[in-house]
Amino acid sequence: MTILRCNKCGHLEELPRESAGTTLPCPRCRAPVQAYDTVLFVGKVLEKLFAMQSEVVRLRSAATSGERPPTGVATSMSHGFEPHNSRALSTQLQHGPIQEWFQHRQIQVRTNPMAVDTTGFFDEVAVALGKDFSVLKEVVDRVRFAQLKGFASTTIHLDRKTPEQAQLISSFCRQLYEYSFVAKCFHPKEDKLPLRLVLQSAPAIRDFFNGDWLEWLVFMAMLELARDHGRRYSCARNLVITLQKDETFELDVFFLLDGNRPVCIECKSGEFRQDIDRCLTLRKRLGMGRGDFIICAVGLGADQAQGFSSMYDLTFINEQDLRGRLAGLFSVQVDSQLSARTA
Repeated sequence: MTILRCNKCGHLEELPRESAGTTLPCPRCRAPVQAYDTVLFVGKVLEKLFAMQSEVVRLRSAATSGERPPTGVATSMSHGFEPHNSRALSTQLQHGPIQEWFQHRQIQVRTNPMAVDTTGFFDEVAVALGKDFSVLKEVVDRVRFAQLKGFASTTIHLDRKTPEQAQLISSFCRQLYEYSFVAKCFHPKEDKLPLRLVLQSAPAIRDFFNGDWLEWLVFMAMLELARDHGRRYSCARNLVITLQKDETFELDVFFLLDGNRPVCIECKSGEFRQDIDRCLTLRKRLGMGRGDFIICAVGLGADQAQGFSSMYDLTFINEQDLRGRLAGLFSVQVDSQLSARTA
């Protein structure tokens, strides 16, 4: 038999064997779900269960003996870990290695565990946006402009789009409505009429269109790469640190790989040049290699990214090259001190 388990609504159902390996709409919430061979699925579940049991035994043993768990021990998710729709990362234990790493450097740190809770829909929408950003950018720009001006709605003109672009925009706007990122979505009956979106006023939704989408996109890319490469890690979003002289900074996305290698990614959906000096100060204060302190700037040309990386002791990337450049962080024996030109 084949089993279908929806990560969104938790619906569980058995299907005919020929459905194995296919992606189907969930019978309850219509979200896309992959169907698995039942034996394979149960095997993966048992693998995770045994790994968790071993970890519990180790922690209990350490607690009984009065020992602290080793400093820098990070989360290690199996290749079957699904980063979407999970609260597994939003714990103080998961953030512990990051806190110890900063405290060892006499830097005050404040974590936000809820910022890595993926049970909402921010991660799914961000990933969908990142896949076709060149086409969907107009939707984000129009929603953000309408929010800034205090408008209740915005329109997306489809008459000058190719049929493929129009279909992509329409599908994305339907997703925004299904996940309640907009209050209403009016699709035109005629091709020449604009598509209209009635906006939500919730602060979290406003923040998402104002730039949080890029943080979610980067965060999910890092999670998937860490999982696929079998690396141990701790991760955080919106990390607040305080340096000497009470200088406070917020780090957009921060990963601690293998307990000792920090990776910081600052996400810029707007102007970023005024933040370069601040990022240089942070990189030097944290003792990080230039390849591990990254500025991801939307719309930055490939030549510009390469040029800025050569000019400053930082690494610049854009949203188009995001996953490919981040994958380099997980390569075997990566030298984090190499410049972005030779990375």
